[in-house]
Amino acid sequence: MFQKILIANRGEIAVRIIRACREMGIKTVAVYSEADADALHTQLADEAVCIGPAASSESYLNPERILSATIASKAEAIHPGFGFLSENPKFVEMCEKCHVAFIGPSADIIQKMGNKSEARATMIKAGVPVVPGTKKPVFDVDTALKEAKKIGFPVMIKASSGGGGKGMRVAENAESFGEMFRLAQRESVNAFGDDTMYLEKYVGRPRHVEVQILADKFGNVVQLGERDCSIQRRHQKMIEESPCIAIDARLRKKMGDTAVRAAKAVGYENAGTIEFLLDHTGDFYFMEMNTRIQVEHPVTEFVSGVDLIKEQIRIAAGEPLSVKQKDIVIRGHAIECRINAEDPEHNFRPCPGTVQELHIPGGNGVRIDTALYSGYKIPPQYDSMLMKVIVHDKDRESALAKMRSVLGEVIIDGVQTNIDFQFKILNHPEFRAGNVTTHFIPEHFDME
Repeated sequence: MFQKILIANRGEIAVRIIRACREMGIKTVAVYSEADADALHTQLADEAVCIGPAASSESYLNPERILSATIASKAEAIHPGFGFLSENPKFVEMCEKCHVAFIGPSADIIQKMGNKSEARATMIKAGVPVVPGTKKPVFDVDTALKEAKKIGFPVMIKASSGGGGKGMRVAENAESFGEMFRLAQRESVNAFGDDTMYLEKYVGRPRHVEVQILADKFGNVVQLGERDCSIQRRHQKMIEESPCIAIDARLRKKMGDTAVRAAKAVGYENAGTIEFLLDHTGDFYFMEMNTRIQVEHPVTEFVSGVDLIKEQIRIAAGEPLSVKQKDIVIRGHAIECRINAEDPEHNFRPCPGTVQELHIPGGNGVRIDTALYSGYKIPPQYDSMLMKVIVHDKDRESALAKMRSVLGEVIIDGVQTNIDFQFKILNHPEFRAGNVTTHFIPEHFDME
């Protein structure tokens, strides 16, 4: 087992990893930018190293500085968390060359699954259902338009290197296709430095359902049930829950088995998520694989009883999975709400500032993942997520009641948050009835 791990991240996920390491008796090293000098993760870690200015490109996205801090602190492994360098194959290769363990899959797997068009081809070969679309990447409007007409409108235009909703557009018809393609491609180049695109048939009003998997170095793969992540705004998830109430036992097993088959097809190792689109008929299609821990992993931990961060560390250290598929029993229902520093009344404008007063609720079946504290100054340079509120109870109705109660106790004075908007979603009759799709917010709220 590792003696010391460097956490190449910030915020609540860095705090989450530090706590897991502490419970395992592993020393931790935090890295931070100048803007994060007073951040909670720097205070909780055994050591903290400043790696540069506030700009992510000069700190959290700078692999040389992170590896220098790792070597200088004599850490044996790096946990990347999510975002930043967590899905960067070049960074993983650099770790390997420096004889530093990367707590995640190999560079080859990240490359293969991170490229959307290559991932599609791999899944088709493995017999995993995919949304009809281009078999090869496209680079120019004319070629793409010909392919779009073969697929049939509406089509989804996607960046091969995309993520987080970037580089994505829907073209309703041939007339609008050129403009939508150019917009998506330009966004992809700006965000990922890649103009490679692909097309998919647009699946109208689907649910976004993902299956959590764990895989060790010995070929063992387990799935820990699914999460319904359909409540999204501009492809950014807001509320996640497990299990998905639209899925029966037969479909649940089918989706879980498919996720395991997908992971085995690429020789996957560590934690990962297979994301599917689920239509109203019960058909599901592979969308992408996230080769890292997910923001919403706590709902799976609540219903499965498995600590995903600890399993990640054990796998990277060469240990076999601590659980077998027969050990995984999904109990109760869990819901997560992402609390962001943003103003829903003004197009969800980011609202950084200083936390003047903070109250974090507790109770049975309540979990709060956050890096906030009273007096903390939220920097404007990073993601606006402040807190994840996660609850667990015997069924969905009980979990919803608990979530409303817990959110009513949260106090974050000094900055604007989306808590009131979360209440509006939780209290909406269609959400309470479980009638949700990825279009829920634009269809029921006029804030897009």
